[in-house]
Amino acid sequence: MTIQWFPGHMTRARRQIQEKLKLIDIAIELLDARVPLSSRNPMIDEILQGKPRLIVLNKADLADSRTTEQWIAAFSGKGHACIAVDSSTGTKVNEIPVRTKQLLHEKIARQISKGMNPRAVRALIVGIPNVGKSTLINRLAGRNIAATGDRPGVTKGQQWIKVGTEMELLDTPGILWPKFEDQLVGYRLAMTGAIKEQILNVEDVAFFAVKELVKRYWPTMAERFGIVEPPKDTEDQDEIVRVMEDIGRKRGCIVSGGRVDLEKTSGIILRELRAGNLGRISLETPEDMG
Repeated sequence: MTIQWFPGHMTRARRQIQEKLKLIDIAIELLDARVPLSSRNPMIDEILQGKPRLIVLNKADLADSRTTEQWIAAFSGKGHACIAVDSSTGTKVNEIPVRTKQLLHEKIARQISKGMNPRAVRALIVGIPNVGKSTLINRLAGRNIAATGDRPGVTKGQQWIKVGTEMELLDTPGILWPKFEDQLVGYRLAMTGAIKEQILNVEDVAFFAVKELVKRYWPTMAERFGIVEPPKDTEDQDEIVRVMEDIGRKRGCIVSGGRVDLEKTSGIILRELRAGNLGRISLETPEDMG
């Protein structure tokens, strides 16, 4: 299955971002801590045109903490400031304004040396759909001002949002890219809910998810779904389907003739994965950067 999704409003959003860059001091690039590589738009460097940047690994509560620390070190090693937060609970969110001011300290110092009263930092928040931009903005602002949802494509336009007296945020719609050169990227984004389910084959995505999870987190899978026998070969399609059928039987997804309803089973697997019911899971490591 080929996964592509580039609605028209994303094309407009990219153009609008580039038009507003002259007003921006710093960009906050929001990534999904579970898939930092796949959730990073490869066009972002071109879009931001060299603006200072803070990388924020969101949904860190759902990711493997050890792997997240490895990602922070990897991005830092490439010269990017990076922190991990959980916008749902607010964990470490308050560090974002502090870090942005640190990254802009030279600009702020120049303003002060000229006798100017530094204005509020103007930050642009960018990221792919459903990575948690609106939830993060609401946390930073201390009020529900940005629309949120558990599906991609909630934010449709741009708006300025005040964060206290020292920061102003420009919210933007999530931007995917026109073509996924690596289909693994598309599947990982589909697993985490970054792509609208209406355009997907749910069974294909769940198959990919089970294949990834039995490789990386088999004990967690076995415990959560009550399955005992691991696949003899994770590259064997029939073995992965067998694991899915075992899950379906455990969850009562049986149709006439005693067959397992794989579509219903697939929905259960993906919902539990996205909700964090399988524990803290990371689907990529810095070694995947190549």
